[in-house]
Formats: sequence, C-alpha cells, structure tokens
Amino acid sequence: MIKKVTVKTIQNYKDNGEKFSVLTAYDYSTAKYIDEAGVDIVLIGDSLAMVALGYETTHSIDVDEMEIFTKAVARGVERAMVVTDMPFLSYHTDIKSAVENCGNMIRYGATAVKIEGYSSYILSVIERLVESGIPVMGHLGFTPQFLNTLGGYRIQGKTQEATDEILSQAKKLEKAGVFSIVLEMVPEDSAKYITENLKVPTIACGAGKYCDAQVLVSDDVFGKYSDFKPKFARKYGDMKSLILDCAKRFNDDVKNGNFPSKEEVF
Repeated sequence: MIKKVTVKTIQNYKDNGEKFSVLTAYDYSTAKYIDEAGVDIVLIGDSLAMVALGYETTHSIDVDEMEIFTKAVARGVERAMVVTDMPFLSYHTDIKSAVENCGNMIRYGATAVKIEGYSSYILSVIERLVESGIPVMGHLGFTPQFLNTLGGYRIQGKTQEATDEILSQAKKLEKAGVFSIVLEMVPEDSAKYITENLKVPTIACGAGKYCDAQVLVSDDVFGKYSDFKPKFARKYGDMKSLILDCAKRFNDDVKNGNFPSKEEVF
C-alpha cells in the first residue's frame, strides 16, 4: 500500500533536515507522472491562469475553474499531497464563503489549500480553516494576487528591516496554524534567516537554496511555456520543440497521405 505524504510527513522533513519538492500540475496525466517521479507535493497553482488558460494574470481565474483542475489532478495522484491554490477573491469576502470554497477543494480531492497574505482577516480565515480540518499552506514575500498593490513583480525582503517584517508575518501565520509557507522572490540570505527562525517548513519560489523545499511551475521545468521564464526557474526539458515537431510531422503525414498507414485502419 502506498504511503501518502501528509502534513506530518512535511513537518518530519523539516525536523529531520530533509528537503522536499513541489511542482505544479493542471491535468490528470501530468499529475500522474509527477507523482510517479516522487515529487512530494503537487500544487494546482493559480499560475494555470496564464500557462494553461492564457490569461494575462492570475486574477482572471475563478473558483469554478480551479474546482475542475483540482478534480483532474487529484485523480492522477496516489502518493503526493495535493494542494489547491485558492484564486483571487475566493477567500477575501467573508469567512463563511472562504470555508465553503476551500472545503469544496478538499471535497474534490485536494489535501490542503494555499492562500496568500497575512492580514488580521487572513489570519482569522486560516484559523477557521484549520479548525474545520482544512490544512493551509501560507504564502509570503511577493504575492501575485496583490500584484497591483505591490506595484509589479518586485523582490521582497531586500533589507534587514523588510526581512524582519516578513519573519513577523510568517510567525503570525505559523501561530494561526499553517503547515508550511511559500516564500516567493525573497533574497536567499533573507529566506535563510526566516527559515531558521520558523518551526514550520518554508518553500522557496525564487528564494534560494536554504528553504526546506523548492517549488516551480511544471511548464517552466518541462520547457512547455515560452511566453515568459522567471530567473529562478530551471528548464529541464524542451516540450515546446517536441510538441512542435510532433504536430508538424503529423500535419505533413496527413497532407502527404502517409497517415493513416495500413496498420492504422480497420
């Protein structure tokens, strides 16, 4: 029987000084392969708004769309923890709707949800979710859903004062009950300092090697999404070229009469 990755598993990684991995997935087959590869957390990131749906920002995706992708990904995963990124305004209106929206993701197969921010309201939401049996992953540093108020894609925590502020925010999240915290676009030394002063694991998204885990968008890792490549993303494959090559060869074979062959018809 496959031993599933749980909140306890993630905390044990931290306590034992072991690194763990996080990759995004948006469909059944990709989630299945990522899970088989041994990745510990599969994140249905709201990044799918751009890489899968073609929106300009993550603001455009809604709860109904995230529900569809959560169902698909959850069906493909056997071992990894499945975390759904709660979309813009899906938990900001009131605590009741926040719990309902997050609870639906658990109902559809997610193990936990991820929400951004640290305001007193967000802390109240986290506490209520945890009380309801819904594990929460926090997100600090650069928070994409606050893109407009942050004034663009800006590195966070560049000074000691700013780093101390993020640590203070992280400690509040920790107290509210999160099981882990994503640190996005934070200088490596700052992320190291924050990580060393927290009990819960940190997950780096462009925050250096000293966090407890690393997360990347799978389309960046596979070389599938080419509109934009973050500095912190590493390209392990070239799916764009593979897809272009396969599609071109199919197109040529159809037009040249080489497909289907005798073996490919009834």
